[in-house]
Amino acid sequence: MTTHVGILPDDILDTLLAKLSDESGGEPALGKDLQFLRLPHPRTGVPSLFLPYQRRGTKQRSIVEVQVVAPINKRSWLLSEGQVLENGKLLIMTPIDPAFLLIPVLQPLVPTDGSSGTFRPLDDIFELASEKVMATPPHEPDPKDPSTCLSKEDIATFLSLQCVHSAMKRVCEVKEVTSEITVYRYSPDKVLEYLKSKVDKLNSPVLLETSKTLVRAWAKEGLMEDGKEALLEAGQLKSACDLVCQYAPPNVRTALLASYDFAPLDSYLKTLQEEAAFLAASEMSKAEARESKTSGSTDKGGDKKRKSTAKASVGVTKLKKASTTGMSKISTFFQAKSK
Repeated sequence: MTTHVGILPDDILDTLLAKLSDESGGEPALGKDLQFLRLPHPRTGVPSLFLPYQRRGTKQRSIVEVQVVAPINKRSWLLSEGQVLENGKLLIMTPIDPAFLLIPVLQPLVPTDGSSGTFRPLDDIFELASEKVMATPPHEPDPKDPSTCLSKEDIATFLSLQCVHSAMKRVCEVKEVTSEITVYRYSPDKVLEYLKSKVDKLNSPVLLETSKTLVRAWAKEGLMEDGKEALLEAGQLKSACDLVCQYAPPNVRTALLASYDFAPLDSYLKTLQEEAAFLAASEMSKAEARESKTSGSTDKGGDKKRKSTAKASVGVTKLKKASTTGMSKISTFFQAKSK
């Protein structure tokens, strides 16, 4: 059996222990069945793994996203008591709002003619959404790689979860026709309104400043300097939007950002980029000038050296001027002597 080091909610551990207890002859437990589902990722559309599980002490189910952090080079885990786990991957399970997972599934139901669409009962809207997702998946699958392909059964299982039914009210317009009949219609405006509520909850300086990455980014952009409080607030708001949009399709992200006024912040950041580009170009020009000057000096030195080499030395010049009258040629020393 493959062993992994993982980070996961306590509720999932309880469910796993309950399942093991049931398999060993103990009392049956609610939510004992764990089934991984391959669903479109809300931001990329790429089929990704998600796991429904039962929350502790209730009959309610929630969903976690399953991710694997795999190092490029081979790694191992050093465990207690000198144990070594050869598989150096880290398995991470993080809770996710089912409303985010509904967005890529229901988006294909939006009419292309600009109309609002039709209200439908829950079963009808789920059946139609499932067919559209399977017919035109958000991400192009590779037939040779099963992990890139969606499963109609997984989509159906996901849509059958009670937590998903509850999440429909957060992304759809809802009408009660009768006490027994309720109809739904996917609403981009409702989605935007819900995401903005997420941004408002996340846009807390105390909460955002716990991220050293964000704080360093604000400091690098000069937003934490005196006199730039308004820009810092806008930067924090945009950071909150970016965090929420990690689980939103590109068109939804565009709509969310457009719903806020980031013009002063964008203008300031554009100026920073232009100044950085100007400084980089200036430094490049100075480096090229230095290189050209150095190259020119080297060439002149070479010319002087060549000229110096070509010019005869003083001794050679004197020898040329010396009188050779009466002197024997050196070749006469190598001639045979006459007897």
